[in-house]
Amino acid sequence: MRVIAGEARSLPLKSPEGQDTRPTTDRIKETLFNILQGDIPGSIFVDLCSGSGSIGIEAVSRGAKRAYFVENAAKAAKCIQDNLNFTKFTDRSVLLKQDVVSALGSIHEKEVDVIFMDPPYQAGLEEPVLSALGHASYVTEDTLIIIEAELHKDFSFTAEYGFEVVREKKYKTNKHVFIKRQKAE
Repeated sequence: MRVIAGEARSLPLKSPEGQDTRPTTDRIKETLFNILQGDIPGSIFVDLCSGSGSIGIEAVSRGAKRAYFVENAAKAAKCIQDNLNFTKFTDRSVLLKQDVVSALGSIHEKEVDVIFMDPPYQAGLEEPVLSALGHASYVTEDTLIIIEAELHKDFSFTAEYGFEVVREKKYKTNKHVFIKRQKAE
């Protein structure tokens, strides 16, 4: 696993030991950032259920102004800190070592541009996180939320929380679901 582009290009990243995380493959990460390339420079980026931190680190490497990393598992949080130290991105990063829903209240920004979440597939975190984001003042009509999920995961529930799916990108075994606030009528 490595940083694909930008300031830290080609630097190798550690991933947490064990089976608790599934790092996004370099190929899928590259596809994701090709889609997001215009949204990253100067952005505030949030990486929820960060694992190794590779998605948020990629965002900082490509010009994000600041990235928040949210990770509850101690081994993974240490891995993120090691990767931030190695890439020298600690000055543009905030690591929140707490559960994902409570961490959303610890983000103090006027506006967040991109929120990425790659939760454990069976944890059922998508709805509580969207519910919390529905009340977050930093989530505007311009904020893009991306959730990595199993291919068959149904996202019809997003409307309940004031969001809508604007795009899906499917891969062999999973997909990225792009979500925005529903436009006010």
